Amino acid sequence: MDFLKWVLAIYTLFTFLATPILSISILNNQELANISANFLNLAKSPKLFDWVVKIRRTIHENPELGFEEFETSKLIRNELDKMGIYYKYPVAVTGVVGYIGNGKPPFVALRADMDALPIQEEVEWEHKSKIPGKMHSCGHDGHVAMLLGAAKILQEQRDDLQGTVLLVFQPAEEGGGGAKKMLESGILDNVDAIFGLHVSVNSPIGTVASSSGPIMAGSGFFDAVIKGKGGHAAIPQHTIDPILAASNIIVSLQHLVSREADPLDSQVVTVAKFKGGGAFNVIPDSVTIGGTFRAYSKESFMQLKQRIVEVITRQAVVQRCNATVDFDTTNRPFYPVTVNNKALHEHFRNVAGQMLGIDKIIEKKPTMGTEDFSFFAEAFPGYFYVLGMVDETQGQFESGHSPFYRVNEDVLPYGVALHASLATTYLLEHRLKSTTQDQSVHDEL
Repeated sequence: MDFLKWVLAIYTLFTFLATPILSISILNNQELANISANFLNLAKSPKLFDWVVKIRRTIHENPELGFEEFETSKLIRNELDKMGIYYKYPVAVTGVVGYIGNGKPPFVALRADMDALPIQEEVEWEHKSKIPGKMHSCGHDGHVAMLLGAAKILQEQRDDLQGTVLLVFQPAEEGGGGAKKMLESGILDNVDAIFGLHVSVNSPIGTVASSSGPIMAGSGFFDAVIKGKGGHAAIPQHTIDPILAASNIIVSLQHLVSREADPLDSQVVTVAKFKGGGAFNVIPDSVTIGGTFRAYSKESFMQLKQRIVEVITRQAVVQRCNATVDFDTTNRPFYPVTVNNKALHEHFRNVAGQMLGIDKIIEKKPTMGTEDFSFFAEAFPGYFYVLGMVDETQGQFESGHSPFYRVNEDVLPYGVALHASLATTYLLEHRLKSTTQDQSVHDEL
């Protein structure tokens, strides 16, 4: 890894020379370009590429749901053992955290989610899911493979890393709040920054998309039970109809956004579940509805939560019913807004720009989707970006959570290289800044 040793020589020079104030990006463009280009070349080497593809396909054939990723976790630990990487397990049931470097600060983390979805795969190919009703239809198999690939590169230069890289293999991103549970374990308490990625069917291969500030909404889920009095449909006067009450409640909930929210403050309330009755001529005793609500600020989110309870319970009373609302935050924790750190955004643009070209960086528009990476980014500086994988020569790529979802495996080297480059250069710049600041104070004294 001569290219990194060359950069470290420059670091040593900075240490012994009385250097004045450095620019925002301590490593100059040529140094960044050398690091980024070398990492990408390594990631694209046939030997490493084939290994990462094999890992991804093995995980794809054996999908596991949130907090059930025992075999996936075992595979990860086996590979880390082969590389000689120290790790801690279990973290948040099935999670794994590996460590590469000198064991000292700064600490930069790279995150990959591990869980699959309860979906029957409809893609016919050699490595189709072997588990009925379960599928990696959101690319998490690729995420794990890319982080393991980055681990392989980083471990080869572990003696030259100017700090410590944490490899965060996270369970239960798909609604289980695995990131929150990993934080609660305390294992990430000393982390200075964290990077995460997601493959995307919305942008071409060789591109990345992200932006500074809020990029994804905060979200929560709710269930409500509306209770009335059942009876024969031919004599509704002897019943208290919960279906009618629930219908009015659903209409009223839509007014929370259309008539109570600032039009410039993005919010969503969607009722996507309605269960009640089992016969054409019988009014049921109760109805269950459920849905999701989302917002881009904590204040708007909590206001929506309060108003959902008020609308459901009070509209039920109007219809002579009673209602209870359950947010079940134990099993479905509220997700915060995903906010990208401004300084890390500049770091990402520098690294990705040198690796891919500045024209390959797309400004990501905020969406109402959610990511539990938001828990990490709320606890310490975080940065989340998406990795384009669209190639028109390979046909249409269906969106995530589709039974026809596919991963373009040509994207894997880009994720490997970006992981490794972002972490390595972050540690270098952090150390250079610290050294320069300490030396400035010494010179003044």
